[in-house]
Amino acid sequence: MSVRNALFVCVALLTIAVACAQEATPVKTWQLGTPIVTYWAGPPMTEAMAKQMAEGGFNLVWCTEQELDNAHKFGLRAYLYGGPMSPEALDDPAKRAELEAYIARVKNHPALYAYHLQDEPTAGRFPALARLVAFLREKDPAHLAYINLFPTYANNEQLGTEGDTVTAYQKHLDLFMEQVKPALLSYDHYHFGINGNDGGQYFLNLAMIRKAAQDAGIPFMNIVQACTWSPGMRIPNREEQRFLIYTTLAYGGLGISYYVYGYPGHQGAIATPDGTPTWRYYALRQFNREFLHIATELQPLRSLAAYHVGMIPDGAEPLPASSVFRFDPPVAASKPEGPKLKGLVMGLFGEGAKPSHAMVVNLDYTQQVTTTVIGPGPLEVFDAATATWSPAARGDRATLRLLPGGGKLVRVRG
Repeated sequence: MSVRNALFVCVALLTIAVACAQEATPVKTWQLGTPIVTYWAGPPMTEAMAKQMAEGGFNLVWCTEQELDNAHKFGLRAYLYGGPMSPEALDDPAKRAELEAYIARVKNHPALYAYHLQDEPTAGRFPALARLVAFLREKDPAHLAYINLFPTYANNEQLGTEGDTVTAYQKHLDLFMEQVKPALLSYDHYHFGINGNDGGQYFLNLAMIRKAAQDAGIPFMNIVQACTWSPGMRIPNREEQRFLIYTTLAYGGLGISYYVYGYPGHQGAIATPDGTPTWRYYALRQFNREFLHIATELQPLRSLAAYHVGMIPDGAEPLPASSVFRFDPPVAASKPEGPKLKGLVMGLFGEGAKPSHAMVVNLDYTQQVTTTVIGPGPLEVFDAATATWSPAARGDRATLRLLPGGGKLVRVRG
């Protein structure tokens, strides 16, 4: 073989080897990573604001392209909003090129976590959003294409579907999952009205979202009320805020978001519109860490069920007599006393079909309750403040003192 031919063979073999290596390298796709603690509508992400967010236990913040460095400086992940991010850009060559250049500029930034696409789209918008999501997954599969959905109490026109509450919302969810194929399911639901009135669909919405996320094998995030913006809504107190956080965990949520952080026209929020913290910021500084510690324990597991005892709200399932985790003494069924819900919810989790963990939450956000949980073996109780496990004092029986709206995570030891 001549030297020239030998060189040609070597170059060809090298080219084939490089191509094979590229094919063997898996494409990095978006993963949840650390469970999400975030918010909706806050001040610009200056360095001072990023520092405040990090100290408050938030780990995902809203940024423009120019603010990404501020988030990264404090170890925060970022939703990227603004820019040329719209489905219509795909049909205009100039705008498409602008969008591609935008993605190329930001996709390697260490703070980037997600692209914000749209909030509360009607179902008629789903095909266009599906095209944009597919485009983003082609150009930058490592980052989330984020869309947030309406709650159950949205009307048929908003949802873009027809029927009663359950029928219309289920159609909306089904179309979204089938057409858009999200990697994270996010929705908002605001529960607390004036004069002590609570909405009646909170657990119905949680249950429907949980099932859709479970069927698709993806995580979900709950955007909860943290202020008032309307004469018909009240400002949630500390215990009511805890209720929203812990019930999200019991249903298997791995993301919590607060509406709002601080925005004009909203009162009682986490901060004033200029970013000055309120009492809620300091309360959430504790709650956020508790949420993150518990969600981290639950993240490797599968949410198997969420069962209620006492008052059974719309959309909820009662605890079956065959459950391997149960209450002693059993909690008797009761009827609602006015607009407030009492009783307990027990979320069951495990690596397979057999529950190994139970998340127990007090639905009475006005007073502490004490209950005993019996498990299928010796139990341990999780301290959400310190992220440590301790053996239950009585083997397979764990006596739990649950703060108003609060909860405890237990597991079978070993």
